[in-house]
Amino acid sequence: MTKSFYDKVARKFGGYSYGTNKPKYNTEFPDGIPEEDFKNHLLSLSGKDKIALDVGCGDCRFAFGISDNFKEIIGIDTSTELLKIAKSKQKKLKNTNVKILEMNADKLTFSNNYFDVAFSRRGPTPYKEVFRVLKPGGHFVIIEIGEKDTMGLKKVFGRGQGYGNWDNSVSEKEKNLAINAGFKTSFVKEYFYDEYYETYEDLDLFLQGVPIFPDFDPEKDKPLFEKYVDKFLTQKGINLPRHRVVFVLQK
Repeated sequence: MTKSFYDKVARKFGGYSYGTNKPKYNTEFPDGIPEEDFKNHLLSLSGKDKIALDVGCGDCRFAFGISDNFKEIIGIDTSTELLKIAKSKQKKLKNTNVKILEMNADKLTFSNNYFDVAFSRRGPTPYKEVFRVLKPGGHFVIIEIGEKDTMGLKKVFGRGQGYGNWDNSVSEKEKNLAINAGFKTSFVKEYFYDEYYETYEDLDLFLQGVPIFPDFDPEKDKPLFEKYVDKFLTQKGINLPRHRVVFVLQK
């Protein structure tokens, strides 16, 4: 996703979390909670003597939340606006062990064998570069968006992130890229779950802040949006099926 999209989201919502006006929804997880599993895998590899790389750190909200488990976390991103927010949050939190840098993930400026752990939360996965900067035996922990994520929504709109790639397995593609870069696969799991948005306005707000449709326009897209709501409205709310993949790789 482009730098300009995340800069726009940062200016509009004051970060990558919608500020104080968050969309309301409930989630049903039949096979475990992917974000929790991702975090647990990462923390199992943490240590007060370890340095971690956050690839695509955004506003560093996640990094700040786990920083006590590491000696240092270095977060990199290309969104100038999100990094400004990250630095502002850091001052308020009085955090001292997260280093925030504007950097292209495909051109890391770190030396070889520098990091103990690297992680990416739905961000870039530059396998060759991460492999280079990890120490021997180091791990790369990833949570990625699956190919069937919000498939029904994208079909109604006729566009969207990964549109039409429903049969191209993200887990297989990413696993092959990682292996070709030199990694061994320690863990791979796919998660299918459902979100139920309370109102039309809640789902509309959600779509304004995520890159499912980078060009989403509440007014221009209103007819398509209403068509989706009519089709996926349930007693639990407006259903949005999701798909995630968690990987743990080792150098």
